[in-house]
Amino acid sequence: MDRIRIVGGESLNGVIPISGAKNAALPLMIASLLTDDTLTLENVPHLADVEQLIRILGNHGVDYSVNGRRQAQDRGYSRTIHFTARDIVDTTAPYELVSKMRASFWVIGPLIARMGEARVSLPGGCAIGTRPVDLFIDGLKALGVEIDIDGGYVNARAPKGIQGGSYEFPKVSVGATHVLMMAATLANGTVEIRNAAREPEVENLAKCLNAMGARISGAGSETIIVEGVGSLSGARHRVLPDRIETGTYAMAVAMAGGDVMLEDTSASLLESALDTLRAAGAEINPTNSGIHVRRNGSGLEPVDVSTDPFPGFPTDLQAQFMALMTRAKGTSHITETIFENRFMHVQELARLGADIALSGQTATVRGVEQLKGAQVMATDLRASVSLVIAALAAEGETVVNRVYHLDRGFERLEEKLTRCGATVERLSS
Repeated sequence: MDRIRIVGGESLNGVIPISGAKNAALPLMIASLLTDDTLTLENVPHLADVEQLIRILGNHGVDYSVNGRRQAQDRGYSRTIHFTARDIVDTTAPYELVSKMRASFWVIGPLIARMGEARVSLPGGCAIGTRPVDLFIDGLKALGVEIDIDGGYVNARAPKGIQGGSYEFPKVSVGATHVLMMAATLANGTVEIRNAAREPEVENLAKCLNAMGARISGAGSETIIVEGVGSLSGARHRVLPDRIETGTYAMAVAMAGGDVMLEDTSASLLESALDTLRAAGAEINPTNSGIHVRRNGSGLEPVDVSTDPFPGFPTDLQAQFMALMTRAKGTSHITETIFENRFMHVQELARLGADIALSGQTATVRGVEQLKGAQVMATDLRASVSLVIAALAAEGETVVNRVYHLDRGFERLEEKLTRCGATVERLSS
């Protein structure tokens, strides 16, 4: 199993290209199930989760082809992929595939909409809380879908198709918003989705579905209206930049110090996180081509933060920000409101010398003068990169074990950091 070795103490200076967003690419890929035409997606990142979803879609009969890399070899692996679901050969998503990645459960929406039935295993994914599928099931039932759960599988039928109707989520769910919106595109009538997720990835999916012939309005607001159509066609669509990768590298610069241009991204995708970084002492300047991040070494200020659905501070940046606050000049408080078990990185940060106390869903972080390198273990995707951020400022050598978590969500991380002056290398088993 691969590990990553980091020697701390070097500032970051240079350019980091931001990849396409994993959290946008996955639902866009799943949307290919809605049409027998070809859906072409540009700026798809080369990640373990993307490759896993390609295998899952292939199980349903989706063919795909890949068009090369960007012309400049230092710009990452961004690809154009063509997905064609001309014939759905299987409406079952088996446990051995779905259990490896939670987002693969989302195939339930397009399969029901197009085929009138689906049998999908209950999901797996990162161990950051139970993340039940109740919202998905209740939402689909509101659209006339008959559902029962048996033997670890969700069995769904809509013999008369998806029906028009309305559903209000009791709590915001990005995944369930994706699923309901995709299912509603082929509904008999109009679907109103209330208390919908407002994330940029939801807007990006709606834009793609509309390009395929759907009639969706309100994406990006709390109420989404979908007027069902008889069928969807193919389209060409670009995956938006990864706002979590953007925030992660911005925090890495704030931690290590230096001057970095984050290219091919937009500040509008994560304004709350950037405002928080400014309060901590980083200089953040949006440009036409990306975001310029700089910290001159004057030290970090403690900032209290609470995670919230978009446009609030993202839960997917909570671990990274906690790593940053371990070096602040004072005490900060970080409250997690989205997932109930997303503090597994705390004990690993403590191995580097961090001073963090937990009370319920709030972590109290007392900044320390110096972190020291150690052997640490990645526990989930975002926790793993928080350890990398901490290691960049730690004295000596840190080795992060179980980095397959990193490969799920960060494209060529060690190469991007190394080109900006960090000492980061992958150690193969």
